Amino acid sequence: MIGEFFIRRLSVAPMMACTDPHERYFLRLCSRHTLLYTEMVPAQAVWHGRGERLLAHNPEEHPVAVQFGGSDPRQLAYCARMAETYGYDEVNLNVGCPSTRVQAGRFGACLMAEPGLVADLVACMREATRLPTTVKTRIGIDHQHGYDALASFVECVSRAGCRTFIVHARKAWLQGLSPKENRERPPLRYDRVHRLKRDFPQLEIVINGGIRSLEQAEQQLAFVDGVMLGREIYHNPYLLAEADTRLFGDARPVLTRHDLVRAYLPYVERQLALGVRLPCMTRHILGLYQGIPGARAWRTYLSERSARRGAGTEVITQALSSLPTEIETERAFG
Repeated sequence: MIGEFFIRRLSVAPMMACTDPHERYFLRLCSRHTLLYTEMVPAQAVWHGRGERLLAHNPEEHPVAVQFGGSDPRQLAYCARMAETYGYDEVNLNVGCPSTRVQAGRFGACLMAEPGLVADLVACMREATRLPTTVKTRIGIDHQHGYDALASFVECVSRAGCRTFIVHARKAWLQGLSPKENRERPPLRYDRVHRLKRDFPQLEIVINGGIRSLEQAEQQLAFVDGVMLGREIYHNPYLLAEADTRLFGDARPVLTRHDLVRAYLPYVERQLALGVRLPCMTRHILGLYQGIPGARAWRTYLSERSARRGAGTEVITQALSSLPTEIETERAFG
């Protein structure tokens, strides 16, 4: 795929309490091309005047998409306009979150039961902005069995002009499972997402759920247009280090973990000067040395020292200096 579809060849999922601006800045250092998503932003909060705080991001994050959660057409149209004003590259509608709090607001995965409403929401968002409007969904919810309900949902929403569907290849159980359990327990059905691409070749289909490596991402790209990774990237961000080379054809050298930490330090300094506390930034790099000798000491040092009053970037540089020297030249996957 080329052009607009190509930017979603690899993306990092919207994750609450994870993909904030500090995390996205660091992930952009890891990969120049991977599409990054915000945490889910409640449309109602933007509607009631909290847009400046919720939509602010760093210019270095591009390409970056904002995900909204809501079911009110006026609010979502307003959010779409705001997303364009704030310079995002894409606006995404959440039709996949199964939490009870989200359901109480009549948005997230429960909207899969109302494809006509989702189509109306997409149409309103598309009228309000020139940005691509995409939908992130599941393969089904509680009472929906088989492939037909998913295909019917996609067909209905695509008629409203949605060209891109990001599909978490698990059903969502709206009652009885927590959001964490909904990410792990319902069985993965990659075959249904692959079939969507076969049945709707004109649409861009991005697969999400249970994909833990670039090797697995490459395998999925034989069947779909793009792959979205989630928690694995948050806990092991260095997985992205070879993404540009392997998935986007960028021949520039892969940075070492130490390179990435040093590149992050000026950003941390700027944020500290603005009053941001150090743990808000160091928590996103705790997993950087996962699987490497000294990883536990790195995590422990940062976790304990960052929280101290007045802690600054010296905490990060000291943690770095405590790691084995041979890691300095180690690049992606050894």
